[in-house]
Amino acid sequence: MDRSTPQLKSLYQELILQHYRHPHNKGEMETPDVSISMNNPVCGDEITLQLRVVDGRIEQIAFSGQGCSISQASASMMTKQLSGKTLDEATALTGRFTEMMHGDEDAAVDRALGDLRALAGVSRFPVRIKCALLAWNAMQEAGKTVESR
Repeated sequence: MDRSTPQLKSLYQELILQHYRHPHNKGEMETPDVSISMNNPVCGDEITLQLRVVDGRIEQIAFSGQGCSISQASASMMTKQLSGKTLDEATALTGRFTEMMHGDEDAAVDRALGDLRALAGVSRFPVRIKCALLAWNAMQEAGKTVESR
């Protein structure tokens, strides 16, 4: 089915709003292995991403912060998608999501991204791309921090 069909656009918009209104993994962890805070000064989005990693696998992931529906939905969707993944898998998904945000049409239909494909339309709005990528940029930094230990 073409992503431009009205029913699919509507479904994707609803999925984004659902994650914004009822985010997954939002809150603070008591003992994270790593905690990365980032912000987007252009629109005021803020996020703190926390991870607990055991044997190279994301055992627990959480985020806190505030911002627009795109940044918060993206963070919620990311934590849901990356929970239980290895750091290598998380790095690959982060790269693929970033490609999608920069307009890569193959990435936009890549089934490996799952529900994250709902955010593909954000790539048409350059100002909003940073909103969608904020949590993912924090994830990249968190992965580097864990690997350097």
